[in-house]
Amino acid sequence: MSRPGRPHVPMRPLWRCRACGAEWPCQPARLALLVEYRDERTALLVYLGTLMQEAGDQLAQIDGHVRPPGLTDRFLTWARARGQDPRNFPE
Repeated sequence: MSRPGRPHVPMRPLWRCRACGAEWPCQPARLALLVEYRDERTALLVYLGTLMQEAGDQLAQIDGHVRPPGLTDRFLTWARARGQDPRNFPE
């Protein structure tokens, strides 16, 4: 009997994956989110935008109140629907 794998969820306030240690959302988390929100891309982007804000605030507290660069790419750009311009996502 095999044990189910650990879920790829964020470890706050570091925003690393609890299962694999990569920056969250890691590749397995991205795939799971795309499957879960397959018919609701706008809802996925709202959810990820909310988490991006939370992550930015928490990571800034850890790193001398400086928000890390690249949060838009990390949280939103990969999840946009094909044909959407990533420059429309604010940093």
